[in-house]
Amino acid sequence: MKFIIAIIKPFKLDEVREALGSLGVAGMTVTEVKGFGRQKGQTEIYRGAEYSTNMLPKVKIEIAASDALAPQIIESIQQTASTEAIGDGKIFVLDLASAVRIRTGESGDTAL
Repeated sequence: MKFIIAIIKPFKLDEVREALGSLGVAGMTVTEVKGFGRQKGQTEIYRGAEYSTNMLPKVKIEIAASDALAPQIIESIQQTASTEAIGDGKIFVLDLASAVRIRTGESGDTAL
């Protein structure tokens, strides 16, 4: 199993959710987060004054997936979330040792 963490631009969330739904992704966790990457934030103009923001709003998506479905999920997120601009985000993939469904006690892929 794999644990996929994607950090994307907030306005891309609905598109990514729909794309993942069409792949059969049954669930995900979404969190509003702030952060920065190589661009170190951005400069904005507010009421005529220029100021710098060093933490940009992003959305973090967390998905537990089977080894077989993970490559399709990663590719779908990458294609759907891309604007071909700086700050599109990152996808992290980790090995997931186990998963347990609390209600039934099922474990492994069946718990997903």
